Amino acid sequence: MGGESTTRTAPRSGGTGRGPAGGKAGQRLSGLIVALGLVLFLGGFAWAAVVYRPYTVPTSSMAPTIGMGARVLAQRVDGGEVRRGDVVVFHDRTWVQNAPVIKRVVAVGGDTVSCCKQGKLTVNGKQIDEPYLKGRAAEAGGFPAVEVPRGRLFLLGDERQGSLDSTAHLTDAAEGTVSRDAVSARVDAVVWPVNGMLERPTGFEALGALSPPGPLRTMLLMIVSGAVLVLGGAAYGPVANLLGGSRARTRTEPAGAR
Repeated sequence: MGGESTTRTAPRSGGTGRGPAGGKAGQRLSGLIVALGLVLFLGGFAWAAVVYRPYTVPTSSMAPTIGMGARVLAQRVDGGEVRRGDVVVFHDRTWVQNAPVIKRVVAVGGDTVSCCKQGKLTVNGKQIDEPYLKGRAAEAGGFPAVEVPRGRLFLLGDERQGSLDSTAHLTDAAEGTVSRDAVSARVDAVVWPVNGMLERPTGFEALGALSPPGPLRTMLLMIVSGAVLVLGGAAYGPVANLLGGSRARTRTEPAGAR
């Protein structure tokens, strides 16, 4: 049978396999990546659930910043943390019975606020630029100077033409002001429709420090990073097997004449 020729399959790596998914070290690394990803992903959601509360805005009083029916995320804060320019959630029965109200703080205890001077809101004699109004009037008809008592806030809606805000309660005993203790949260972002983080109220910086941004961006980074790590770690095994199989293709060699 001198004319015959046969083939032999060469042994893989000297007859010993490297194991599934690229070896034990690769599997351990994959498991660690998935575990880290789960910690980040679930930790981000858990942190957000503790720090933030969702609200639906029922009116257009905060337009154009927040439209009617929008869903917002508000960071739970103590009233003592509130600063000028913040959009806050509060409860005051003299305003609305058994429902939260969302307005913008334009003056705090000790401030004197009035409108309008050259078409702008005035706080402590300083004219405030309010770019979040998007060119709308700072106030429909103006209001006289109000000295805000200590521990209280003066609030306006960004839709100044029809918002039932502090200007609608000027004849009340508190002259339209609200106690700091009534505040339960500070709005950080509009999540539906997806408008993102609220614009920083930089016009109030000349009067004092603004509130620092909430941790929402950090939470989102944790959630996204965790998801990427989980998917990447879970994909390691199939990818390693695929690459290992392509490297270990069956090699043939002539057996020689017999």
